[in-house]
Amino acid sequence: MPARRSIAGTLALASAGIAAVSVGLAMWLAEVFDSRFLAACVGIGTGLLLSLWLMRRAVRPALSLFRALAGTALSYRDGDFSFGLRWPHRDELGDLVAAHNELGGVLREQRLGLVQRELLLDTMVQNTPVAMLLVAEGGHVVYANLAARRLLNDGRRIEGLSLAALVAAAPPALSEAMDRGGDGLFQVGEGDEEEVYHLARRGFRLNGRPHELVLLRQLTTELRRQEVQTWKKVIRVISHELNNSLAPVASLAHSGAELVRRGQHERLESIFGMIEERARHLEGFIRGYARFAKLPAPRLEAAAWSLLVDRLRSQIPFGLDGALPEEPLRVDVPQFEQALLNLIKNAHESGSSPEEVVLRVRRSPGLLRIDVLDRGTGMSEAVLANALVPFYSTKRSGTGLGLALAREIAEAHGGRIGLANREGGGLQVSLVLPVSE
Repeated sequence: MPARRSIAGTLALASAGIAAVSVGLAMWLAEVFDSRFLAACVGIGTGLLLSLWLMRRAVRPALSLFRALAGTALSYRDGDFSFGLRWPHRDELGDLVAAHNELGGVLREQRLGLVQRELLLDTMVQNTPVAMLLVAEGGHVVYANLAARRLLNDGRRIEGLSLAALVAAAPPALSEAMDRGGDGLFQVGEGDEEEVYHLARRGFRLNGRPHELVLLRQLTTELRRQEVQTWKKVIRVISHELNNSLAPVASLAHSGAELVRRGQHERLESIFGMIEERARHLEGFIRGYARFAKLPAPRLEAAAWSLLVDRLRSQIPFGLDGALPEEPLRVDVPQFEQALLNLIKNAHESGSSPEEVVLRVRRSPGLLRIDVLDRGTGMSEAVLANALVPFYSTKRSGTGLGLALAREIAEAHGGRIGLANREGGGLQVSLVLPVSE
């Protein structure tokens, strides 16, 4: 391996050598021509010529190297990292070339890793059962996976086509779901061939331009499996409730018949009263299930907060945390009142003292948040995870429909319900609704 040398040192040695040659030549010419001036001019001229020749010889490889560096930099800009450089000397330019080659190697490794990750991601996206479309600002599709092509164009490419034209040629249910905006479920087909899809739309900016990601997921199998589980749970709950009511009724009826046979009529009134009580309990249970199953679409109307709170307080006591909004809310008043009544009743049944059951209403841009607070026992993590599921209840005589009905009403209004334990004990149930400004 050649010894390391410095460009500055090499140039200094060359300059010293040229100076020595020039001085020696001038001294020799001074003795030959007997003229110091002529000798000095010849010596200086010779030194300049040697310097020009040496500089040109030294700079030419460096200029070639600089041109090569510029070329590889342009290649890096274009994403081509396959080029490398070679410099035979161990000097500052050699260090520059080594650093440049090392940078190229790092960029090649990073590019290879990105290509592999992009290939993996593209493979995953193309083979996912979820139909994915990336739509540009003008409404044309810039990317679509295989599921989207099969769903919207019989497996043919749809990049560059108009999303509106694709949707117009698709089943009407998809067009209606797209027109509604936002996320939601829709059904395609009828009877045994009915398929259920979930539509999700997300807007974002890509390279400074607005784009939209459209996701269409087939949920038929999952929903049918969930439907079977739900029916099993419904049948189990109804069977349990019917047995709890009909078994005592049968026993009381038998006891009443025995008393009539013996002529002991004085206890018949109490027996009939117990039979009536069990029958009314069973009637209320069935009515609750029917109300949950037949919830109509909400009919929105303006309602003043003060009147709504007064109606609720006439049925159940609670406190207020802060002032009520001055703007009226647009809801289906009977449904919304029922949802709040269920939440407040649950708060009273949580073990909280009545004066600690509080309603709090907060307005923020685009959202209305209604919190029902209590200081009861709260909920465990398992109960929190299942509290909003229909027919799930931890109460001995509960139907599991109070929170589920409130959730159904909130979602029918485009909102949602969340539950969280409070610091210091108790539960916070939050009903969040979208509102127009």
